Amino acid sequence: MAKVTLKDLALAAGVGTATAERVMNGRGGVRPETVEKVLITARKLGYRHVWPETHQGLVRIEVILVRPETYFYSRMNRAFERIAASLGNGVSVYRTFARENDPEDFAGYIANPKFRRSALIVVAPDHEGVVRSVREAATTGIPVIQIMTRPAPELPYVGIDNYAAGRTAAYYMSGMLGNRSGSFVALCHSGAYENHKERIRGFSSYLDERDNGMHRFTEVMFDLDDEYAAMDLLKAALDRDADVIGVYTAGGDNRAVARVLSERAPGRIFWVGHELTDHSRSCLASGLMAIVLDQAPEIQARRSIDLALKTLGLMDVDVSTDPVRFLTVTSENL
Repeated sequence: MAKVTLKDLALAAGVGTATAERVMNGRGGVRPETVEKVLITARKLGYRHVWPETHQGLVRIEVILVRPETYFYSRMNRAFERIAASLGNGVSVYRTFARENDPEDFAGYIANPKFRRSALIVVAPDHEGVVRSVREAATTGIPVIQIMTRPAPELPYVGIDNYAAGRTAAYYMSGMLGNRSGSFVALCHSGAYENHKERIRGFSSYLDERDNGMHRFTEVMFDLDDEYAAMDLLKAALDRDADVIGVYTAGGDNRAVARVLSERAPGRIFWVGHELTDHSRSCLASGLMAIVLDQAPEIQARRSIDLALKTLGLMDVDVSTDPVRFLTVTSENL
């Protein structure tokens, strides 16, 4: 194979030979976006593998997350932090937390970043303005990757199959309750995320398809991640319907559910939830909770970074586009 020349590099990058030479020798005087284009093209062509010291951290991947106080996003944030530390000096990962309860501000931040992005990884609420800004970001030519939830189906997504997760919850709940008749209810954070809606659709569709007259899916409640709201909602549902035998927390406050069930129905209600935390481990171990579906945020973080690097031409290894496998955890495999 013929050796790639500086002229070949300049032609492939769409710049002059003098510009390519300045970039590859770290001499400055070139716009950052042009530097990035030349360096990425050089990497693709195999022209040079060591970037000039002056261009360290030039490729900037921004990760926009929400709710840093929650266990799930704390896990994901720490995973991105560890991954960032393992990357070469040419790539930087910036983590930003946006306010999911302010869609206009969220959309504005995506549309008007505080620094030049090379790629964007985002947890995007299913709000018209936010989704529009995600799509517009993709038209600028940078890789845009949705993580955990997928409100724009045409754009790349890294996460579990949430519809399948909902069906799995219903599969275990209806199957393990056998011939015991009664009602099922579900608890969600809100309707702001497509992933939660997909879980509920999956849960409902499985039960509809296998309707045996024994199990009724009667209610979905939204607690907005408020522990006291979740407790009040679940208590009210149990008061309204004494036949509730199954609770599915598709997203929301597991601690609140644990408190209510331990007080009102210990051992009587079959509970399936998401995210393996220290608290959900203890609920599984005690028998209060039957099953946890854990969506492995660490794997999602790694794969989304790999996909961004692959799209930018900075990684040669293929990246799977299949859904991330979620883990089914019971008291027997803790």
